[in-house]
Amino acid sequence: MIPKETKERIIETARIEEVVADFVNLKRRGTSLIGLCPFHNEKTPSFNVSVAKGIYKCFGCGKGGDSVQFVMDHEKYSYPEALKYLANKYNITIEEEELSPEQLIADDRRERLYTLSARAGKFFQETMWETEEGKSIGLSYFKERGFRDDIIRKFELGYSPDDWDALSGKVIAEGFKEDVLEATGLAIRNDKGKLYDRFRGRVMFPIHNFTGRLIGFGGRTLKTEKSVPKYVNSPESDIYHKSNVLYGLFFARKAIRDEDNCFLVEGYADVLSVHQAGVENVVASSGTSLTTEQIRLIGRFTRNITILYDGDAAGIKASLRGLDMILEEGLNVKVVLFADGHDPDSYVKQYGGPALKTYIERNLQDFILFKTTMLLKYAGNDPIKRAGVIRDIVESIAKIPDGIKASVFVRECSSLMQIEERVLISELNKIRLAKSKKTDQSSARKNPDFSDYPGQLHPPDEPLPPFAPAEEKKDTDEFQEKEIIRLLLNYGHELVHWDGITDTYIAPYVIANLGDVVFEHPESIKVIEEYRQRLEKGELPNEQDFIRHEDRNISELAIALVSSPYTLSENWYAKRKIYVRNEKENLRATILGGIFHLKKRKVDRMLNIIRAEIQQETDADNQAILMQRYLRVKEVEKGISNFLGSVIIK
Repeated sequence: MIPKETKERIIETARIEEVVADFVNLKRRGTSLIGLCPFHNEKTPSFNVSVAKGIYKCFGCGKGGDSVQFVMDHEKYSYPEALKYLANKYNITIEEEELSPEQLIADDRRERLYTLSARAGKFFQETMWETEEGKSIGLSYFKERGFRDDIIRKFELGYSPDDWDALSGKVIAEGFKEDVLEATGLAIRNDKGKLYDRFRGRVMFPIHNFTGRLIGFGGRTLKTEKSVPKYVNSPESDIYHKSNVLYGLFFARKAIRDEDNCFLVEGYADVLSVHQAGVENVVASSGTSLTTEQIRLIGRFTRNITILYDGDAAGIKASLRGLDMILEEGLNVKVVLFADGHDPDSYVKQYGGPALKTYIERNLQDFILFKTTMLLKYAGNDPIKRAGVIRDIVESIAKIPDGIKASVFVRECSSLMQIEERVLISELNKIRLAKSKKTDQSSARKNPDFSDYPGQLHPPDEPLPPFAPAEEKKDTDEFQEKEIIRLLLNYGHELVHWDGITDTYIAPYVIANLGDVVFEHPESIKVIEEYRQRLEKGELPNEQDFIRHEDRNISELAIALVSSPYTLSENWYAKRKIYVRNEKENLRATILGGIFHLKKRKVDRMLNIIRAEIQQETDADNQAILMQRYLRVKEVEKGISNFLGSVIIK
């Protein structure tokens, strides 16, 4: 258990903008920060971070919360795990009892996999630095490759002994179960059921997720036998999904953000060499073809990718089509080709770090133009092949969502391929039209008829309004009740300064004036009731009490109500000469407007009920009684309507 005082210190210390910025590239807009949401795929930013309120809110997918909730949502951590992550980030010591092997075994399955992976990583490092076999084989290999001690330690490189169960025997003796070893892929069973280490006699490249937790390994053999695979990687597990991981991203993410560019290389050694050369914004795709998930991962930090290719023409040609995915995600792609059989690693070894930076600057090419030049060279003078190249290039351009950027490439490629621009535009339009029809047909198949579905549809990247207008059709007061909660959260702690009242806060004023109103929306009822109970104790709740509420439904409601997808520019008046009144400038109208709008809804419903009763009543005396009640309620409704007509309501 984490002590309450420590929890509070972690929550107070963790700054939402710093925590989110580790995962999302944020830019300032007005008083908020915005970026591409890490929880759903989008090309237009709808993810907002409010520094003042200490919360994040996506107006596309609806996710929101504070720093702890962000870590929980993003990393799929439990609440204690998220607190530990933040404590580690801010160097806050958590005084907990050390877990015994029995407690460790009983812990959450994912956490056990993380714990064992971290233990294995430490074992491989200790073996390399502290044993004769490790030093003479593993460490000497890395030294021969030219890697400095600081890089070896930074990336936590290691060595696995050439033994059948060196790791397995060690960790089982420490209390880890065999099924956990198998689940991480660190050990395998043979046909006879005997457990043995997967990585034997290999130098080890630990793979981290981009919060820095160790999730898998790549192991390189130093043997020359053809029957032994050069690289062996961890299999898929509950914590390691290779299509979602980029090797080196944990160490590169800050540099990627700072440089606004990500260098993409092929292998582990390339990452290490380029990083050691001073170019730290470099990652590799961990021994797999580039995936959409990996591209989107990069897209959180930058819209620019530079691919560093070695001189293998066949390999480059095979990977070109896959790189169209980068264009489709709206990122900018450039290419650097290393000649004379070099790759980034070998180039750094021969010429050094400064030469690498110079070479990259001088040989940078845009991907589309690089692809055009390369394919034309391959096609030669064969007209059929050249026609195929033209279609291939136009298909790549068609994947670029930015129309202006696409038109620039059409012009450039027209010159390179010596073909009229209008021909390329015509072909481009055909491809886009076919794609549009295919998308429409697919959409129609998935959503043939929405008439039976409640609610309102929104484009995926369009910010959703806090409350869907469709709710009004249900004839409920949910919108008005939520508006009261919004006013309480935003202004409940401020003093009333109207009608001669100067000695009370807005929260008790609102609660007192709604004593005759019955709420219906479940979460609104809970919030109002909590306000009433705490006010009776002499306490005044604030928005953070509800943003961090233990009831997740209340927390989500509070976050939705204090967040807004719209921000008015600070220089709006200077540019437009238009003054927009802020609701806080006339809190009397804002607060009373909210109260009376809700009361009017309740009164209108009462009038409808009484009218229905009058129509159904056959007894004249009862009708007269109902009519008197109707007139009294109608008088109340008139007073409310007169008030609402005399104030400015947002």
